[in-house]
Amino acid sequence: MLKDITLGQYFPGNTFIHRLDPRTKLIMTVVYIATLFSAKSFISYALVLAFLALIIVVSKVKPGAILRGLKPLIFIIVFSALLNMFYTEGTPILQFWVFKITREGLLRSLFMALRIMMLIIGTFLLTYTTSPIALTDALERLLNPLKKIRLPVHELSMMMAIALRFIPALIEDTDRIMSAQKARGASFETGKLTERAKALLPLLVPLFISAFRRADELAVAMESRCYNGGEGRTRMKILKYAPRDGFALLAGAVLLGGVIALAVFGL
Repeated sequence: MLKDITLGQYFPGNTFIHRLDPRTKLIMTVVYIATLFSAKSFISYALVLAFLALIIVVSKVKPGAILRGLKPLIFIIVFSALLNMFYTEGTPILQFWVFKITREGLLRSLFMALRIMMLIIGTFLLTYTTSPIALTDALERLLNPLKKIRLPVHELSMMMAIALRFIPALIEDTDRIMSAQKARGASFETGKLTERAKALLPLLVPLFISAFRRADELAVAMESRCYNGGEGRTRMKILKYAPRDGFALLAGAVLLGGVIALAVFGL
């Protein structure tokens, strides 16, 4: 299960999506999220799904990696869909005990499941096609105006990038520790829920030790390279917008405008 978590992983490539400016991809992600929450009908969701499928095809990210990223979140998706199915008022279709399924509930549960899945896939594609360093630079440049109110933009961007970079490493450490515990007779997949939770406690100490060790090594490496924050630092790669970025932003604006128009006209 831990190996299925792909958040924070970067798949190198030379596709149109990979070559986009990371600032463009961050803006497009925000536009995509706004579009998803503006969708209200089958036509709107079909339009967003077609756009997402096009991005996946163009980026050449393997569908298997995307499905692995969804697998650990299946419970959340199903639970959210069931809540909307049973607790939405409307025209009853089926009723048993205290549960009632309505037509509106079915539609809302379907839309909720689609929204969560497309939201996860869309945001994961950002990290799949953008390196953590590029994301850090893009986030810092976009938040640069906030420096006027003395917000430590560079430090915040660096912290987020390090957190993203450490997610795969911590998952790998957890999987390695679990394998070592299983080799010594530990069981993490049998027994009651409380017993499984208790079995995970011995993982915490070595996992925290490993995390602190990685953090200490990173701190030493940064100090040895004379890192002292964002003031006066230069970049090896300067971010520059290209015509393809304008085309991508225009496509995102058209998608958002189309979905909002469909919602306004009730389509």
